[in-house]
Amino acid sequence: MKSSVLYAAFDLVPSPKGASTHITYFVRGLVAAGCQVTLITAGDPARPGQETYEGATLLRAPAGDDHNFLARAMAFGRFTLAHAAAHAYDIVHVRSVWSGFPLVQQRAALPPFKLLYEVNGLPSVEMKYHYPAVRGTAVEDKLREQELATLLAAEAIICPAQVTAAYIASLGVPPAKVTVIPNGIDPALFYPTPPTGPRPGEPATILYIGTLADWQGLDTLIHALPQLLANQPVQVHIVGRGRKRQRKQLLKLATKLGVAEALHLAPAVRYEAIPGLIAQADICVAPLGYNDRNVTQGCCPIKVLEYMACARPVVAANLPVVRELARPGREALLFTPGDPDDLARQILTLLHNPTLAADLSRQASQHAHTHFTWQLAQERLLAVYHNHLV
Repeated sequence: MKSSVLYAAFDLVPSPKGASTHITYFVRGLVAAGCQVTLITAGDPARPGQETYEGATLLRAPAGDDHNFLARAMAFGRFTLAHAAAHAYDIVHVRSVWSGFPLVQQRAALPPFKLLYEVNGLPSVEMKYHYPAVRGTAVEDKLREQELATLLAAEAIICPAQVTAAYIASLGVPPAKVTVIPNGIDPALFYPTPPTGPRPGEPATILYIGTLADWQGLDTLIHALPQLLANQPVQVHIVGRGRKRQRKQLLKLATKLGVAEALHLAPAVRYEAIPGLIAQADICVAPLGYNDRNVTQGCCPIKVLEYMACARPVVAANLPVVRELARPGREALLFTPGDPDDLARQILTLLHNPTLAADLSRQASQHAHTHFTWQLAQERLLAVYHNHLV
């Protein structure tokens, strides 16, 4: 496939976030298939404005006002639009409304292209979790209008979960336009390692890797700590990117509950370091909350797949987006979302039953390596390009 592709992503690339991982593997797949790819990403003052990345030309939009998210997002859209007006592409692949809607608005004046809208998250749903002041305001209404206009204008749509596909269809978008491409793992990095288990006298390690966003349910994990510590020594490691406000809230809660000494907060690590962290864990958790981001919009929690691929016992929230990846009692133990007592029970079940933990871990790793690799995701993406865009 010799198509020219403009891939617009309002994300930092490279970075420790799952979005960067997702973008990187999609770029690799497109370049390997023979596409000429130009990737436009958010500005990063620490990196050059242009470079070659995974065989693609990477252009970084000017960083802009770091304290005003909406201003940065709109500036990114203008930068992408100006580039699309000056360069012809066969396919324009956008990851958000920030670049997608300006292109749709001005499409008649631009060189012709086919539009692919990759929906991983919608600002009309997610923005209020990062910026509570927008909740219930006209900003959300306007975002919903722009998202729908972009969805309807796109020749094809991809998303990572069946829950997300159902939500998009509920907005009036023809389901035939939507293809589900789950996230993946790289078997060269994420593979089974023998469990070490806690040494005598040492606490068991419970690991969470991911952002500190409010929808992640980390308050439930911390609320589970007193019950866990009442049964045996444990330490909870939370590794990921978060705002100062979010870190302070988690530490304040742990202090209030008297469990601060068992909680360890660490910043995000580079992608290649994640398997080593997972290998040191006894239990890995994904305590996603019951909210519109996880239940209505949907998501594909890459952390769950990476835990599974490394053959570590997984305890996760019993949500449809999790059950798309791990079957209850076969690849993971699931708990009632928002219920710290149930979360503690499931963790203790695995800590007290190493045979069950080993069985779940083995089955989870096989499942992830069979059904959820980035190579499979790349093949599904190329099929969408062939069937809908070329």
